[in-house]
Amino acid sequence: MSKLEVVLVPVRSDNYVYLLHDADSGATAVVDPGEAAPVIAALDARGWKPSHIINTHHHGDHTEGNEAVRAKYGCTLVGPKSETARIKGMDVTLAEGDSFDFAGHEAEIFETPGHTLGHIAFFFPDSDILLSGDTLFVLGCGRVFEGTMEQMWTSLKKLRALPPSTKIYCGHEYTQSNARFAISVDGGNAKLQAQVSEIDRLRADGKPTVPSTIGEELETNPFLRADKPDLAASIGMAGADPVAVFTEVRKRKDNF
Repeated sequence: MSKLEVVLVPVRSDNYVYLLHDADSGATAVVDPGEAAPVIAALDARGWKPSHIINTHHHGDHTEGNEAVRAKYGCTLVGPKSETARIKGMDVTLAEGDSFDFAGHEAEIFETPGHTLGHIAFFFPDSDILLSGDTLFVLGCGRVFEGTMEQMWTSLKKLRALPPSTKIYCGHEYTQSNARFAISVDGGNAKLQAQVSEIDRLRADGKPTVPSTIGEELETNPFLRADKPDLAASIGMAGADPVAVFTEVRKRKDNF
């Protein structure tokens, strides 16, 4: 069985929608369609007809294209069980520990509350793909809108435990601003410094910075490093509890 192909479709100002495609069967899924027209154009240009729409959470910039895409192609809508009341018309609802089969590729489901209370992430181990929505970004994490800081830290720990080769497909192209912030709290990190230069080059060329990998993020993403002594020391919190360190880093980012 071949690995899933992933096509990035930029929508809105900085969102990414993803097309998951299985070359063996021709099956396609649309992930978090925050806008329909660019997604339909990308599908039709490839001659792909999606069977599924996958939602990671209820925010409109991830779901507003659901109805138009579904109306055109007749897709099955898949999303988080905890957000049934907030995402209209889901056919399949998923929670922690469930699995989801797409064209023979089985995704593991993780509940990742924090950004929203019902947020979920999809991990396809056979293709090294993580659909992290707005929980984990390249060099960042989502704002904590509905959950607690402790919940978000716990959610990130689930995702950082995945294999280092796992490719992270997140909901937004926030990397350049995330990098500027990361340097402000972890400026002594040589790997981070090198990564910032590469990010600036990619964006100058109009290229995406997604995907990153879990292995890269473990070394450079300050939100995954809240329990690392060097990160805590760099913000004047040596020896502090990781939740307190994470909370301080997230608050600094909110005001950056």
